Amino acid sequence: MANRHLSRSIAVQSLFEWDFNKMHDGEIEEIVDRNIETFAPGLEDSTYTQALVKGVLDHKDEIDEVIQKVAPEWPLDQIALVDKGILRLGFYELLFEDKRNVPSKVAINEAVELAKTFGGDASRKFVNGVLGTVYREIGGEEEETKRQMEVEELSGAVVYRKEDDGYYFALVHDVFGYWTLSKGHVKEGEKIPDSIVREIKEEIGLNVRVGNELGSNEYKASDPERGKIKKRVEYFLASTTDKDINLKETGGLDGAQWFKMEELGDLKMYDDIRDIVAKGIEILVAK
Repeated sequence: MANRHLSRSIAVQSLFEWDFNKMHDGEIEEIVDRNIETFAPGLEDSTYTQALVKGVLDHKDEIDEVIQKVAPEWPLDQIALVDKGILRLGFYELLFEDKRNVPSKVAINEAVELAKTFGGDASRKFVNGVLGTVYREIGGEEEETKRQMEVEELSGAVVYRKEDDGYYFALVHDVFGYWTLSKGHVKEGEKIPDSIVREIKEEIGLNVRVGNELGSNEYKASDPERGKIKKRVEYFLASTTDKDINLKETGGLDGAQWFKMEELGDLKMYDDIRDIVAKGIEILVAK
């Protein structure tokens, strides 16, 4: 067994013991040393195992928050302890480790292998699904290959409604803490305005009328199965008279709400999305 995989195995066993016995963080070093002596006496570098476990505990609150947002149907206290430890280790390597040392796909593949070894029958799919959701959202860090990247066409909208006191805008909140625009895939043979009407209704429950085109943006994402993908999103203005937002359950989003125009400047938004919103506001103010 490769040393790093063995180190991860010891780390998962140690995290399980620490969690099961509700021990203090300061006791984890002793647990790791004992487990190395018991299960891996020939391990060449125990410092790597200690670093993994320390990294997980240092970022535990952040990692647990991501787990809850990506898998809201599984409260932390209902996730099997061994699966929780594997997820915490996987997310630590996926989100906080140097990608030159641990590429994203390696982090996920190692977590899946640990789930096969230590988890139950459904652990592999559960761990792969949760980690894969975040992997797709953040995009892989591996070098691009020479192949032509697959391009996915998406559509989105700056959704607004007009009231006596001004304009209100419907935004969605992603698991990384950003307010952004509702968007979705364009189905084969579907016109972009039609896809916007469908996607906005499906994602946040609003009936919209599509107006001015606002432009597009592109970004790269990575799928554990398909590799690196280029996603191109075409954005439009879209008006509605509906007030009630109903966010569909999804791994990538955890909230949706209306904001008045003057509130938008204080929100945490991606720069390219802020530019699209600004174009929409410019058109509305000029009317």
